[in-house]
Amino acid sequence: MSDCYFTIAQAAKAETKVKGSRFIGEVALVKDAAGAKTYLESVRKREYEATHHCFAYRFGVGSDIEFKYSDDGEPNGSAGKPIYDCIKGRELTSVIVVVTRYFGGTKLGTGGLVRAYSEAALLSLEKAGKKTNYITDTICLTIEFSFYDRILKVIEKLKAKQTESDFSEKVSMTVQIRKSLTEQFVRELTDISRGTAQIEKQENA
Repeated sequence: MSDCYFTIAQAAKAETKVKGSRFIGEVALVKDAAGAKTYLESVRKREYEATHHCFAYRFGVGSDIEFKYSDDGEPNGSAGKPIYDCIKGRELTSVIVVVTRYFGGTKLGTGGLVRAYSEAALLSLEKAGKKTNYITDTICLTIEFSFYDRILKVIEKLKAKQTESDFSEKVSMTVQIRKSLTEQFVRELTDISRGTAQIEKQENA
């Protein structure tokens, strides 16, 4: 299983014009459907004079993907699905794209709308950039002081992150590490401590 996924690097906005109509693409990082709804409503409120607010969002990783898209009154399949295809094509998750249209008086036809909504979505996504995130495990461990320096070297080698530490009779540490490296990390901890390390794994994304 892959332990990485892609999101946008930042919120962004881009605009394109086609035969008098304005298409404003806006992209934001959101955690769930409730957050997407809140963001969509904020765009609708701000751009209340617009003709349409078409959107698509996508959440989840691997087989747990959740998505939704809407044409918001445009011809079926001319807006929401093309926007979603732009998100999916870039393999993004935890993202919503809203494309607001101000009608310019000239009908574009289904093909013209697909191109216009896709262009606005792509321009905003390109402006937002792409960021790699990692699915991590949290490892809580307790070791003897004599093993501490060697454990730190393993943490550095595997590019893990020490988030908490406590020095009393023994050393207690909390470490975040990429899921794909957890097994190796635990194995090396066990070898270094000769099996005496107390290790507890917690999963998080």
